[in-house]
Formats: sequence, structure tokens, C-alpha cells
Amino acid sequence: MALDRVFHALGDSSRRAMVERLSRGPASVSELAQPFEMKLPTVVQHLGVLEQAGIVTSAKAGRVRTYQLAPGALAPAADWIGRQQLPAEQRLDRLGAFLDRPTTKE
Repeated sequence: MALDRVFHALGDSSRRAMVERLSRGPASVSELAQPFEMKLPTVVQHLGVLEQAGIVTSAKAGRVRTYQLAPGALAPAADWIGRQQLPAEQRLDRLGAFLDRPTTKE
């Protein structure tokens, strides 16, 4: 399932940091590797996971491969999270309303 791949890809803090960086615009592999203490092949593996999940796309110009976020790629994950949030928030709203009711003394 595509949603499983997205959550798997986002389950790693390095990949989340790369997605966060790419939210500011396209970047080359070496630019994405700068903040990490890992070798380029490891960075490329992480980017491969993100690409397989459909979160990023890449293009190669000469020897430079540039990555960018795929438009709308995170929308299914955000939608799923939103659907889970709403019922929980409704329950909390009902609990809050119950606790805010004036108590009657007998």
C-alpha cells in the first residue's frame, strides 16, 4: 500500500530531515548530505526510499542528481492523520463539555 511506504519512508529521522530541506526547494545529493555524518551512497539509499514512496522525484543533469518534493506526495498521509485526529478531538470536546457543566448539589 502506498500509504505504508510513505510512513515507512518518514519513519527515519534522516529522511524526515531531507524532506524538510527539500520543502525549501530542490537540492543535489551533496547538498542534502552536508548536515549528515554519512557517506554519499548512504544518502542515496535514503533518497531511494523516499523516491520509491513517491515523496521525492529526481532528475540528472550531467553528473549532478537533483531531488525535489513530489507535489501532493504527503497529502495522503496528512489526510489519514486528519481522519484519526477528528474522532479523538470530538471525544475530548465532549469530555470538556461534560466537565464544564455546572454540578448540582442535592
